[in-house]
Order: sequence, then structure tokens, then C-alpha cells
Amino acid sequence: MSPASHESARILVVDDTFDMADTIADCLRDRGWKATALASSQEALRRLEGDGVDALVTDLRMPDVGGLELLGASRRFDPTRPVIIMTAYGEVESAIESIRQGAHHYLVKPFKLDELVLFLERALDEKRVRSEARALRATLAERFSLGNIVGKSAAMQTVHDVIERVKDSSVPVLVAGETGTGKGLVAHALHAESGRRAKAFVAVNCASLPESLLESELFGHSKGAFTGATASSKGLFAEADGGTLLLDEIGEMAPTLQAKLLHVLESGTIRPVGATKERGVDVRILAATHRDLRQLVHRGRFREDLFYRLDVVTLEIPALRHRREDIPLLADHFLARYRAKTPGSPVERLSPEALGAIMDHSWPGNVRELAHVLERLVLLGRSSVILRADLPAAILAATSARDPPSFDGAIVPIRDLQRRYAAWAFEQMAGNKARAAERLGVDVKTLAKWLSEEVEPPP
Repeated sequence: MSPASHESARILVVDDTFDMADTIADCLRDRGWKATALASSQEALRRLEGDGVDALVTDLRMPDVGGLELLGASRRFDPTRPVIIMTAYGEVESAIESIRQGAHHYLVKPFKLDELVLFLERALDEKRVRSEARALRATLAERFSLGNIVGKSAAMQTVHDVIERVKDSSVPVLVAGETGTGKGLVAHALHAESGRRAKAFVAVNCASLPESLLESELFGHSKGAFTGATASSKGLFAEADGGTLLLDEIGEMAPTLQAKLLHVLESGTIRPVGATKERGVDVRILAATHRDLRQLVHRGRFREDLFYRLDVVTLEIPALRHRREDIPLLADHFLARYRAKTPGSPVERLSPEALGAIMDHSWPGNVRELAHVLERLVLLGRSSVILRADLPAAILAATSARDPPSFDGAIVPIRDLQRRYAAWAFEQMAGNKARAAERLGVDVKTLAKWLSEEVEPPP
């Protein structure tokens, strides 16, 4: 990066010989920086307390306050501020000590001013990169924090509670739920709330890659391990070292890879494809699936030992139709998001009739489908209020499953009656599937089957 790109950087140059400090500051000003020369280290100490100094260049030996003391003060007031120490030849050991205490670099007098410029450029570049990285981590933490999982229903409160309990553990977590329920968001929240938040969150979809590529993607490979391997790759496990790895759609993983994943979980080591040695990794595994892994185990398509290793903690993300009381909150959330992305849209709110129709819809695509519908309404809306007539036809044709069935009016199919009653009973039990199944006199699997059945629209 050229000096011109640092024009706004404010450099404080301190030397008890003012002419020396002023000569250096003059050079830095010629290069485009805002440099101030000081002969008083006491004055320098005062200025370092504020936010008006981006980098400090200071002599090591000075009366009153020495360079090491200025270094310590600078790091207390702003740990990210780079400090470069100037020292005489006979004080190199003290200069090396300044590096141990956090100085960016030291220069032995006499030195070339171009050399100082080079080290300042590097120091300011590093500071900028670290600042951007912190801002990005803060943005990601805010975006994926637990507070961004919208919902006050009993089922979602249970999800929140489990996340709080297991966030700082390293045990695997199995995130289960239908497609579109927000399993990825929950996985991100688990990472963002954990002590691993400063490290990488890495996600891979196990269904999107063939077995051979997925193995290399996960564990890495050595150069020449297979045709096309022109360079070594460390793999996603190594990339996530110290952080979190999300294995999305774990139910689609091939059996041979399931065995290798089990080995990683038990040993904490990986072996890249084509390598002869293993390496240790510290990775928290999150696995997500919309499949019933127990059924896959019974059918011989998923390893039983791996299932029990992953099933230490399971987070069941409820389908949207099973937490309808959250729909108004989610609708407001998505309206705000898409209005911010589309500032020219006149849309401000849903009419009560439109919200009622949205509440009545079965939402087979869950929260993702709701988000897409709200985005479309914001993009295409012509007025401030979304009316019922503005909604997609599939929503308008929906039959409400919130109320217990009535025997008045038209005769409905028995499966429809069964599903509606099961959904009503499920909501009466505050989203507790086990209690609802017990009250209905059926097992949980039967209740889950009833709840997942879709209602055919009326002819």
C-alpha cells in the first residue's frame, strides 16, 4: 500500500532533540502523512491518552519519560496503535526488550528515513487489517447471535435454552428439522455465542459433493494424491481448527466417509488424502439434517456408532406450522430486513386480513418460504399496506390448522380432520410433542407423521 493511502494517519514523533524529531516529521509530511514533532515526552504521554495519534515513533532514551514507558502507556490507551522505537547502537538489548513488550519494530540510529517509512506503512496496514477483521467479526457476531433467532413460542424458547446450556461445550450437536426451519442460523448462533467465536466457522453441504471430492474437501490432500492435485490442500477440518465445522445434510454422507468422521470425533486427528501422517485438530462438530437419522440407521444407511456419537445433544428446530404464534414476529422481522434492502419500496406493514391469511398457511417451506414471500411482497408492493389480495394464491387457498375442527358445514376427509386436530392438540401442549402424543394416545412418531401431512386445497 502506498503512503498516499495513509494520508489520514496521524504520526507522533518524539525525541528529546527537537531538531531530530522535526526532521523525521518533515519527511513523513512530505510522504503525505500528518506528522507532529515533540521534544517533551511528558507532552507525548498526554497526547497518547486521546484518540489523536495513529502511530508513535519514539526515541528510547529520554529524560522524564523514556521510550519504554511511552510504549507501555500507548498500549494501555490503544493496544492496536503501532509503536516504532529509535535507539542508539549500544542500546540494542533494550530495543529488543521493547519488541517483547509490544513495539512493532526498532531502528538503530542513524537510519534511512525510507526505512522508517517502510515500517510505518507495514504497521498501519496491519492495524487496518486487524481493525477490519474485528469489525467483520463483530458484524458476524451480531448477525448470527442468539438474539437473531426470532421467536417467543415455547418450542423456540427451548431451542434458546439448549443453546445457552451447550454453547461453551465442545460436544457435537445434532441440529434436526425440516428444510427451511433455520438449522444453519441455529448452528451459526451456537458458534457466535461460544468461546470459539473468534475462530473460524466453516460449513459444508455433504449432499453437494461426490464422495471423492468431499473427502478431500474435509480432510485435505497432499500434492499428487490424485489426478489434478497439483498442490496440497489443508481441508476444512484444518481450516476450522480452534473453531466450528458445520456438516450440513449429514444424512447424505457416504458410509466410508462416515467411518472417517467417526475416527476424527474419537481421536481428534485427521489424515489428508495421500498423506502418511495424521495431525491433530481442535474442532467442534455441528451436524444438521432434515432426515430421520434413526430411520437411516435402521435401514443400514447411517452408522449406528456415528449416530450415537453425534447425538450427544440434539436440537429439534420446530416447523413453522408448529409455532404459529411466532409468525407475526417473523413477518415484522423480514419486512424490516427487506425494506432496508429495498428503500424505494412503499410497503410498510401487513393488513390484519393479510396477516390472518399468513397465519393460516401451512408453510411447507417453513421460515425460508415465509422470508421469500415477504421479500416478494416488498419488491412488488404498490402501496404502504399489503392486502390479503396481494398474497400468493397458495396462501389464499390455505386451510387453517389452528382451530379445533368443527362438525358444521362441509364434510372434510378424515385425514384432514386428524391432522387439524393433532395440530390443535400440539399447540395446546405448548409445542411439546411428547405431551401431545401422550394426550392423544399415540406415539411421537405417529404424531409427527400426522403433523407433517399437508392439506389438499379445496376443489
